[in-house]
Amino acid sequence: MKRTSLRSSRLLFALSAVSLLLAVVPLCFAGIADDVHAAVVQNRLDSAEGALNSYRAEHGETPEYLDALSWLARGYLNGNQLDRAQNYAKRIEAQARQQLLKRQLDTEPHLPNALGAAIEVEAQVFLSRGQRAQAIALLRRNLARYRATSIRARLQKNLNLLGLSGQPAPPLNIAQYLGPKPNDLSALKGSPVLLFFWAHWCADCKSEGPIITQLRTEFGPKGPGLGGIPVPISAANFNNYGCSTTPTLVLLDRSGRVALYHPGVLPYETLRAAVEKTVAN
Repeated sequence: MKRTSLRSSRLLFALSAVSLLLAVVPLCFAGIADDVHAAVVQNRLDSAEGALNSYRAEHGETPEYLDALSWLARGYLNGNQLDRAQNYAKRIEAQARQQLLKRQLDTEPHLPNALGAAIEVEAQVFLSRGQRAQAIALLRRNLARYRATSIRARLQKNLNLLGLSGQPAPPLNIAQYLGPKPNDLSALKGSPVLLFFWAHWCADCKSEGPIITQLRTEFGPKGPGLGGIPVPISAANFNNYGCSTTPTLVLLDRSGRVALYHPGVLPYETLRAAVEKTVAN
């Protein structure tokens, strides 16, 4: 791509494959974690409590138990029962740290899921109480502590949700890529840029793909499809943009600042409105 003029009306697109260099860790597991998750989704928190108590009596506070307990903490958070959510989150974090005295966090997937969720819940409780600074401090402290683990991207995602909008976009690592050689983001200033972080195994990414194609037809280079768009492949991009959720969509304005940061799918109408606003400015 060539550097565009400041008043270019084109939207530039970049795709980033976030998983090709990373081990794929399943998000769901057969057993107590699945059972509690299902009960929480159905708002049967008492049933979830009972199942957890039975499991704990037989097996103790295993990593899978803590994983399941993290779903209960999220259930109480969603029900605005902040004290109970916070208490469970702190309990999970304390027990996880005890277990980490004897093992690495990523020895298996349940403990990192539990710990990441617990920290996330604690931050959300602070936010719900209007304590934004405390939430940011909590996330930054734990990001420093667990920077070399699998929960780094999750913590960065939550921190980005609180403070990335309006800030300069983190640089993209473009040393490895698919398709045409990508430009550094600094070379794209003057035009809005849409970053689409995806994973080849992600069903939601595949459903978002046609939306990106349509927007490219309307705002970007003419013609269907996404061919010819550079695809940087980098674990550093995954971590810096907090792409523990795929897809993750990041819209940059003409100055290279983040206008939209959204982990997860976005419907066509919502994403188009954000793009149209950014292109018009």
